[in-house]
Amino acid sequence: MAAKRPVPVPPGEFVRIDGTALHVVREGTGPVLIATSGLAGAWFDWDPVVPLLTPHCTVVRFDRPGLGFSQPDPRPPTLAREADRIAGLADALALPGPYVLLAHSLGAFHVEGFARMYPERTAGLVLVDPSNEEKPRPRPARRARVRAARIGGGAMRVSGLAHAIGPAARRSILFTQSRRHRDIADTRWVRGAYGSGRFFATALTENTTYFDVAAELVELRRDAPLPDVPLRVLAAAGGYESLAARARWVRALRTLANLSPQGRCEVLDDSAHYVMLDRPDAVSDAVREVLSD
Repeated sequence: MAAKRPVPVPPGEFVRIDGTALHVVREGTGPVLIATSGLAGAWFDWDPVVPLLTPHCTVVRFDRPGLGFSQPDPRPPTLAREADRIAGLADALALPGPYVLLAHSLGAFHVEGFARMYPERTAGLVLVDPSNEEKPRPRPARRARVRAARIGGGAMRVSGLAHAIGPAARRSILFTQSRRHRDIADTRWVRGAYGSGRFFATALTENTTYFDVAAELVELRRDAPLPDVPLRVLAAAGGYESLAARARWVRALRTLANLSPQGRCEVLDDSAHYVMLDRPDAVSDAVREVLSD
């Protein structure tokens, strides 16, 4: 029987937040930027951007529970829970605030929730091709959906398929959602994060609760104003959707940017959804602009 390959030790540290050990990577000096990835993402999604930012700020990246190298959380994600998690992480690391929040895709729900729940701790927002739902409705039977997602993920782990399929699933996603058509992340971290048994259960759970979290954000928007801080939205208009679909997407993200008096939307015709891979310079420029405002 072949020896089991040891799991590599990732860079950074582990911080326990509300009972769950989160993997965190902190680099640079200066004002604090907290970055979170999209659905089923990991800290290394931001690798092309970080070297452009560390001369100007402290970049703090973390893996949400069950993703990357973080421990799973037995509780399903909610908007308030994810916003509180960011606040708890900042407290545990004794990060001086207020913070600029950087998020991709689904992570935009979480950082907007943080900004509305913790306005005094928010210095600005940079949303990278963010998820956006104008009139979301939570789907029925949330508990049963989450249970089914976790059973499905567990089956992938027990069968060994997670190890075989996970990294390939990431390559497939990046091939269709990035104009680079390839992954530039370190293969050790990709195998450790996407080949783990926890990945599929978490990815399926985030996916099945997507509209629930989106609906929580719409409700929060009615009750808690967005602080008057710089907001930059990067809209990817260079993907592989139809021209009509791209135009609708850009209109929606321009509307999102208008939630703040200091909001602005930049349209990137040469980038697909993974803007941090296709246009890391645009992400860096947006962050530096917010930092200087």
